[in-house]
Amino acid sequence: MHEYMHSIDKVEPLPQIFFDKLRESFTAYSICGGMPEPATLMVDFNDMERVDSALQDILNDYTLDFVKHTTPTLAPRINYVWNSLPSQLAKENRKFVYQLVRPGARAREYEDAILWLEQAGLVNKVLLSKAPKLPLKAYDDLGTFKLYTLDLGLLRKLSELDASILLLPTPAYTEYKGALAENYILQSLTAQFQMPFRYWTSGNKAEVDFLLQYINQIYPIEVKADQNIQGKSLIQYEKLFQPACRIRYSMLNLKQDGNLLNIPLFLADKTRELLGVINV
Repeated sequence: MHEYMHSIDKVEPLPQIFFDKLRESFTAYSICGGMPEPATLMVDFNDMERVDSALQDILNDYTLDFVKHTTPTLAPRINYVWNSLPSQLAKENRKFVYQLVRPGARAREYEDAILWLEQAGLVNKVLLSKAPKLPLKAYDDLGTFKLYTLDLGLLRKLSELDASILLLPTPAYTEYKGALAENYILQSLTAQFQMPFRYWTSGNKAEVDFLLQYINQIYPIEVKADQNIQGKSLIQYEKLFQPACRIRYSMLNLKQDGNLLNIPLFLADKTRELLGVINV
């Protein structure tokens, strides 16, 4: 399966047998994440309890690091921000809200905590772009952003979600499933493109999850956790900005439809390669 995945070099639907196998592997990855010990325990033993225990040990170590490597004033603030991430991402628009960190929290009190987490590589910050124009950095709204964790498995454990929720359909879990999918996609894209990402919104009308600036193009990105791809955000974006290519991640098969490239979630790590072979 590993060899087959690396052999994909064109945009065309995967045979169903391979699609199903890769989807199963992605579910396993969603449970354990990419940290070495939990991932090894999943591959070697498929033991959810041991995976969860390893993830919790990592989270405990991070909490100790907050104390050991910062000041007595900063450490609790870092901890408050870190533990607020599940509630921040549970909101429909994912925008970071200081009141979810702690009642009465102000930006000036927690900016250093967020910066420490960024510099430690524990969170990825996604700024709002005022306008999707080149260079994106010139249009950053520094006061409006989203925060995601460094690892999908750690976010699941930090959110106190049992592994079984990824294996069984659970209606009450539908919305947060999208947050986990976004976190995974951002992990993958950050590793491939080695740059910060932005997002775009048009009031209450539309929100594009991420913007990618790559070789003088801006790619709007939408993330869907399953096969339900209903949504008007990419359509609204296209009407306004006419991008050469739009990217949607979902659990539909690999396909290009005009300027819309649909990439299965489990093929996110091949995004850079696929952008090199599409017709735009």
